[in-house]
Order: sequence, then structure tokens, then C-alpha cells
Amino acid sequence: MWGISVFNHILDNHEGKTKEVNLLNPCTMDTIFIKTHQPGTHYAKQHFFVLSKGLNSGKPSNEGFTNSFVLVFQTEAQKEDIFWIAMSLWKSKFWMPFLRGSVIPFLSLYEFKKEFNPKATRLMREHELHHKNILALKLLQEQEAHHTKNIHLINELRNAILMRYRNK
Repeated sequence: MWGISVFNHILDNHEGKTKEVNLLNPCTMDTIFIKTHQPGTHYAKQHFFVLSKGLNSGKPSNEGFTNSFVLVFQTEAQKEDIFWIAMSLWKSKFWMPFLRGSVIPFLSLYEFKKEFNPKATRLMREHELHHKNILALKLLQEQEAHHTKNIHLINELRNAILMRYRNK
């Protein structure tokens, strides 16, 4: 059967660290690479990291973690779209059932690829709704940062007032 393939897989290398995946995007069909991040490695293309160890496994960040996966993209727009999908999955605790290990839980690369790719593909099919949701999430994140800063300033002011009593 001929048609558009949602995924275009390349076989994993011997360590199981590299996989090429096409995510369905109504505008273009771009390729991303998902692999284990090696600290000290620099990536020329657009990328972000996803934490793979601990209770915050699945947390995306633009800064590399020691124990993380790296997702490498062809375009900035694709990176931004997929970053917010990863953030949404982490915030909604999507990865909790997939954590392994009793002392320090971790998310395996195999499990991450197996669950992330279909989920991201389904979410990207509703591209316009996805962009509206991203804008809403960014606005909420800005408001949260603003309120966090205000709470910090309130605490500093409270401590300054209380220190007057301590020093008298």
C-alpha cells in the first residue's frame, strides 16, 4: 500500500542509541533524531534535552543533563513544536508509569521512543490547536514566573522587616 508514512525508522545502531523518526506535520515532513546524550557533545542543529533519570524523567530543557536524551531537529519551528509536546507530557506526569528501577527510577531510551513518537504524531495532526495551546502555555509560564518573582520579593521584604526585630 502506497501512502504517507507517519514514521520513517532507521534501524538502531548496536548500542540502540540512534533512531531517525519522521513526525507528521501538516506543513512538512521533517526528520528528528533521538539518542542518548553524551556530556560534552555539541550539536550543530536545533536540539533540546529530555531528562532520563529520577522522578523528573521526561522533563525537557534547552540545557543538557548528565542523564538525558537529546532530540535533534532540522528546523527551529519543529524544535519548538516538539519541545512543548514534551513539556506537556512531562507536566501531565505521562512518563510516571514507564519509569523503571526501585532506588533511582529511570526512563529507558527504547520506552521513550516507543511512547513519545506516536503521541507526538497524534498531537501534531491537530497543528492549529497545538499552536493555540502552545501560546496559552507560554502565557501561563510567563504569569507563573511573574508571580514567583513577586512572592520572592514579598519574602525578602518580610525578612527585612523581621530582621529589624532581631537586631533591636
